[in-house]
Formats: sequence, C-alpha cells, structure tokens
Amino acid sequence: MMTATMVAGCVLFALGCGTDRGPGTDSATPTDKTVTQTVTTTPSIPGPGSPQPVEPKGDTIDPRPVPWISATPEAGGERLRLVWWSGVEPCRTLDRVEVDESAAEVKVTIYEGPARDAQNVACIEIAVQKTTTVTLKAPLGDRKVVDGAS
Repeated sequence: MMTATMVAGCVLFALGCGTDRGPGTDSATPTDKTVTQTVTTTPSIPGPGSPQPVEPKGDTIDPRPVPWISATPEAGGERLRLVWWSGVEPCRTLDRVEVDESAAEVKVTIYEGPARDAQNVACIEIAVQKTTTVTLKAPLGDRKVVDGAS
C-alpha cells in the first residue's frame, strides 16, 4: 500500500511540475528577464611552486610512510626541502620525518597519520601539496637521496 501511494505521489508531482500551460494562464511562467547562470567550481590545488609548509606534530594515530615527490638541497646541502602530496589536517598530519645518513646515501621517510584529536571528524578528500625542511647531520655532497617510503 505504501509503495503504491509513493508511486502515485511521484507521478502526480512529475506531471504537475512538468506541465507547460503556455502564456496567459494563472500559473507563474518564466519571463524574458529570467537569467540562467552556470557556476563551475574547481578545487584549489596548489601548483608546483606553492606547497603548504608544515611542521612535524608527532603523536598521530598509526603513522604510515608517505612517498615524497621532490627533495631539494638548501643552504649548501645542509638541509633538504621535501615536497609531497597529502590530504587535509587533522586527518592527514605530518607525524615525523626520519633521516638515515650513510656515506653513500641519505634515506628520507615522511610519516603521516590522523591527529589524536581527529576522532569523529569528517575530512574532505582533496589533494594538498605540502612541504617541510629537514637538517642533515653532514652536508649532502655527492650522496644520493632516497625515498624511504618507496
């Protein structure tokens, strides 16, 4: 019975909304002054030159390795500027950056996880380019930089 009532109501609604009664009737009709505007929105995704700077906050829940897209030496090779794609905080928070240095290479691993205070929080699924800088124990020199998340 309920299904039949719902179907009948939908049919009546569709017929009432879709009827073109033409000019000169009592119903409201669009006039020449009606303006239709299409609005297109594009998510704001930072370009290659504008990543969001972040600092490690630690104490995230179950931090996981995240691959970075670039590691650029700065200050004569004493620091590395890391850039990676991530999500919004507090759901994707930089926990820490681990740096393992040897004579041949520098292995850099970014760890992210949700912040402890992010429980029962809804986060939008949008890509955010982030950056942070780490200081090396010794200048980079000829050593190879390796992504620890790969």
